[in-house]
Amino acid sequence: MRVPPFVRSGVWILALGVVPVAGPIRAQTVDTTGTGRLIAQAMDHSEVMENLQHLSDVIGPRLTGSAAMRRANEWTAGRFRAYGLHAALEPWNFGVTWERGPVQAQLIAPFTRALTAHSWAWTVGTDGVQSGPVVAANLSSPDSLQAYERKVRGAWVLAGPPYPVWNPDGPEAMPEDSAAIQEALRLRQLPFADTTAAAVRTRRQYGIDLPYVLKRAGALGILVDGAKEHGLMTMSGSPTSVAPLPRLVVAHEDYTHLTRLIESGIVPRIEARVSNTLGRTPVRQWNTVAEIRGSQRPGQVVILGAHLDSWDLGTGTTDNGTGSMVVLEAARAITRSGLKPKRTIRFILFSGEEQGLLGSRAYAAAHRADADSIQAVLVLDNGTGAITGQALQGRNDLAELWKALLAPVAALGADSVRDAMKRGTDHLSFLPYGVPGFNFDQIRRGYDHTHHSQVDTYDHAVPADLRQASAVMAATAYELANLPALIARGPKTPVEDVPDRPSPNVLSSAAP
Repeated sequence: MRVPPFVRSGVWILALGVVPVAGPIRAQTVDTTGTGRLIAQAMDHSEVMENLQHLSDVIGPRLTGSAAMRRANEWTAGRFRAYGLHAALEPWNFGVTWERGPVQAQLIAPFTRALTAHSWAWTVGTDGVQSGPVVAANLSSPDSLQAYERKVRGAWVLAGPPYPVWNPDGPEAMPEDSAAIQEALRLRQLPFADTTAAAVRTRRQYGIDLPYVLKRAGALGILVDGAKEHGLMTMSGSPTSVAPLPRLVVAHEDYTHLTRLIESGIVPRIEARVSNTLGRTPVRQWNTVAEIRGSQRPGQVVILGAHLDSWDLGTGTTDNGTGSMVVLEAARAITRSGLKPKRTIRFILFSGEEQGLLGSRAYAAAHRADADSIQAVLVLDNGTGAITGQALQGRNDLAELWKALLAPVAALGADSVRDAMKRGTDHLSFLPYGVPGFNFDQIRRGYDHTHHSQVDTYDHAVPADLRQASAVMAATAYELANLPALIARGPKTPVEDVPDRPSPNVLSSAAP
């Protein structure tokens, strides 16, 4: 999508007044008075990059359950308070902690060379050095396991075919190349075609059970495709699926090498030493919660959210330090503008998102009695890119409302309203309670490469995009807080009924 050049605030202040909403919710009108002040504050006086640098470079990666995650909770609560908000840490019950240890892995036949590998989270280590052959096994479903049970004894298991990755150093992609990749991705998704609640639960349970089955069969460990180019990783894992068998994410280039050897009739051998530490008892974690109290309807709430936790290979900048600091910056912009929202605006930085939306699920469940008082939940969780608009999450009845909400920020490029469902972010946790929940669309900005990988660092943040995203979140939250009435409730869809997505490896993570 083409994004118009960012202009100075004098132009945006023209976006004032009342925007009528056509369609089935004609009675709702969007009061845009004051949005120019919010946009100017977010664009011309931003502190988003200063806060993001501290979060990324000083606090660092924020694996849920770690000491760094608690430091991030406390620091963000302090930043909210410095901006004049009430802030507190709200506890919830997590699971056992997990600490990553060193991995040493190498190919030992048909020749010797080091492998690029990292432990999948919440998996155990090895008992010293474990060496053995590598076997390929298509373990995408319970029906596929029986044929491989005898082959895996004493072996490292490639749990599926390589993930289709376009070679950025190759010739310019021709249409037929793109079609081939899309077809390969389609074939990988076939086992996920049944999206009924029962099928989703069965697949998730299979992913939890499979490492135990392989361990009983005598396998040494599981190898997972990194699923990105240039040795980048796609990390995942959860305390909801602790694995009793080492699972190593290896570079895509290493994974394809092992696959080619096996296909040519050569049996590769590897050896690995893995040291990880699993906690023994469940622990508490916290969401950082801050708010600007409403002047007229304080019991009704607009929620702006993002997840503060991250994976630990990089420093968690684009997933999701950027979203978290945009939420913090939106809070700063509203308070510094001097505007007083009629409803309360609550800012929540969730933990446990990467392990299965755990923090937001806990929050939504704890506050379910207040669900009918939540105007909407707006989440930002797709990297550093500028906001391009809103996916309606099945609420097509709100299309005209969203067009009106985005009218003041259309000049910033946030003007798209589309019929689409967004997966895998914290807004999903509120849908079972009928709360309208949304995740903003964003420019990709290389997010597929940085997220969950070792290069998810501050270097990849785009300042202009984050200023724009802060302005959009502040403006739309303020407008929602001032609507004449609450938005109609949506269908109460259980999170378990939201279709899961195929992971780059067939042993999918616990996240939906």
